[in-house]
Amino acid sequence: MLVVSIEIERKFLVISDDWRPLVRGSQRVCQGYLARTSRGKIRIRRIGKTAFLTVKGPRKGISRTEFEYPITVDDAEEMLGTICVQPILEKTRYEVVHAGLTWEIDVFTGDAAGLVLAEVELKRDDQRFGMPSWVGREVTHDERYRSSAIVLRKQAVHHATAESEALRLGS
Repeated sequence: MLVVSIEIERKFLVISDDWRPLVRGSQRVCQGYLARTSRGKIRIRRIGKTAFLTVKGPRKGISRTEFEYPITVDDAEEMLGTICVQPILEKTRYEVVHAGLTWEIDVFTGDAAGLVLAEVELKRDDQRFGMPSWVGREVTHDERYRSSAIVLRKQAVHHATAESEALRLGS
């Protein structure tokens, strides 16, 4: 079944752990990218016992089109391990409600360990909302904090490490 929507979200750096007592649930997320162009991106994501193939269009401000298709976890695992850009992005996503809106706090692991981001999805581009005390600078428009960019940074670190190791071993 095709799920089409317009995604409207804002993203912020998390500056304290004051959100932790408010957590309503959490899930491990593993995602990888099949393609990334100026016109959009294609992602595979496994969240617990569910998995999705997602196609996202280009951003227009804080909005973009999103097409999401459920796939089997086995298919997701195969694609994540064999055809997605490596390394795969891994994080734990926590859910917190603040001022009537659900915030998703992503705590990254692996090469991106230490990075904690909060996202809130809105119904309209101009929707007002209460800012939690635990969020800091907005990074919605900062490409460095997009998941696909974090994967590319991890990929660069991964390749640089492999290259350094090869040089050290005299390859």
